[in-house]
Amino acid sequence: MYFEYGEEEINYLRKKDKRLCEVIDNIGHICREADSDLFSAVVHHIVGQQISTKAQATIWKRMLDALGEVSAQSVLSAGEEGLQSFGISFRKAGYITDFARKVSSGEFNIEEIPLMTDEEAIAALSSLKGIGVWTAEMILLFCMQRKNIFSYDDLAIQRGLRMIYHHRSIDRRLFEKYRRRFSPYCSVASLYLWAVSGGAVAGLRDYAPKK
Repeated sequence: MYFEYGEEEINYLRKKDKRLCEVIDNIGHICREADSDLFSAVVHHIVGQQISTKAQATIWKRMLDALGEVSAQSVLSAGEEGLQSFGISFRKAGYITDFARKVSSGEFNIEEIPLMTDEEAIAALSSLKGIGVWTAEMILLFCMQRKNIFSYDDLAIQRGLRMIYHHRSIDRRLFEKYRRRFSPYCSVASLYLWAVSGGAVAGLRDYAPKK
């Protein structure tokens, strides 16, 4: 399953911004995997914090092989020690089991999250242990497929903006200018900024001052 977008979003962004238009035409359609299950998406993001993508994939495969599915019930059955046996740190195992307990008991109503506005959902998710605003924003984008997510805390997005628009730095005021420009399709713009940051367009460089 991939993040869904099409001609409507692309044509809007192309008309709004000449430089982004050139990037979109250069790169073409971007396929980014999405996870439609909110519980497993939250756990997956906690697992992936501060480790490499390869390490995250390895741990996640171990979890799926052992648990069958990543649900509140399977997490609680495994317990913190079981989660640690997959390669998850002690702290993260605590975050994940705390989340599972809250979902299982009804203290955290996960079914209400998709019904919330972006701001409400980010606030609710970031109230959980181990989930900050950036992680909540990524969950909205890659699980709930919200179309207007633009994360100031994402360093790769800031790098992509510097590379495309030749900025030396991105402060909040400048970031909000681009948010207004790309809205209501900031999530799609983010896909291209991430790609640029990763080197998808030859000839673009980061204009940040060298330390």
